[in-house]
Amino acid sequence: MELPIDYATLRIIWWALLGVLLIGFALTDGFDMGVGALLPFVAKTDKERRMVINTIGATWEGNQVWFILGGGAIFAAWPFVYAVSFSGFYLAMFLVLAAMILRPVGFKYRSKRPDPRWRAFWDWALFVGGFVPVLVFGVAVGNVLQGAPFRFDSDLRVSYLGSFLGLFTPFTLLCGLLSVSMLVLHGAGWLTVKAERGPVVDRARRLGETAGLASIVLFAAGGFFVAFGHMGFRIEGLADAAGPSNPLRGAVVSAPGAWLDNYGRHGWMIVAPVLGFVGTVMALLGLRYDKAPLSFGGSSLATVGIISTVGLSMFPFILPSVADPRSSLTVWNASSSHMTLFIMLICTAIFLPLVLLYTAWVYKVLWGRSTTDALTTNPDLY
Repeated sequence: MELPIDYATLRIIWWALLGVLLIGFALTDGFDMGVGALLPFVAKTDKERRMVINTIGATWEGNQVWFILGGGAIFAAWPFVYAVSFSGFYLAMFLVLAAMILRPVGFKYRSKRPDPRWRAFWDWALFVGGFVPVLVFGVAVGNVLQGAPFRFDSDLRVSYLGSFLGLFTPFTLLCGLLSVSMLVLHGAGWLTVKAERGPVVDRARRLGETAGLASIVLFAAGGFFVAFGHMGFRIEGLADAAGPSNPLRGAVVSAPGAWLDNYGRHGWMIVAPVLGFVGTVMALLGLRYDKAPLSFGGSSLATVGIISTVGLSMFPFILPSVADPRSSLTVWNASSSHMTLFIMLICTAIFLPLVLLYTAWVYKVLWGRSTTDALTTNPDLY
């Protein structure tokens, strides 16, 4: 059966959709986690902390849907990527899930008792639930950029040759800190929009400025590592974009500096890193001059730019192998079948707009600043 969209085009569409889902997760649940990481530092009294929690209290559960959608997309569209990453990075994934489990428990249990020690415990649990996943996600991206230690045998059975502690190198920790600073800036931008004006917003602005400056320095340092460090991969010869999915098909070599190749071929891609820097500067200006839309809009653009920089730099690679470059997973050799991608695209075209419309409607209905006065009048607040 001949499908209306060719295999190569479908692969590119699903690569782009995966990027959209990951960016959607970072933009929505990212500011939730950023607020959680800021919670113990921007709010000093119990009322202030409850007010901060309620800036995200109405939407955090819905925002986590993007995380589930991203994992589902990897499983359905890129099964080889799912097999390697979710098995090789098992302990890191477990750490993320353990931290994220603290979030719903913290939201639901914190105000069940008036004991200050009880509430302080859950406040720090919310901090862990925000800080740890963001750090680990950044470390994971760093490992993707430098290559993961895995290989496929002739029967396409995968062997992961690394360890949990091996995930943490100077470069991957730099990426983890960049992830934290980027989303703490995003969380600070959200608080300027959503929190009651006063001491909490003032503290968020100061901490956000620090996070924004750190983002600029770390993003630039990461670019230096990529350009001059010993990382990068390249496909030798012409890749068969419509060929069968087989990780051992084609020749891949390790080529330091190769992550910059795409910018030489497609000059427009420079927009992504530029957007990462410009968005951060916009957020800093918004925080400095108390312009809430500018601070949150700038942090959103910075998030889009920084994540897009990774994806565009690596294309067509999704998960390269440092142990056996020939086993590297690319857009052209790691996807599901032609028919599977087409059927899933139809489902996505139907349901993704519904998710976006519902999300937009929820934010419209629940828009407005969270205030300390509302804590005594609204029984539905945390």
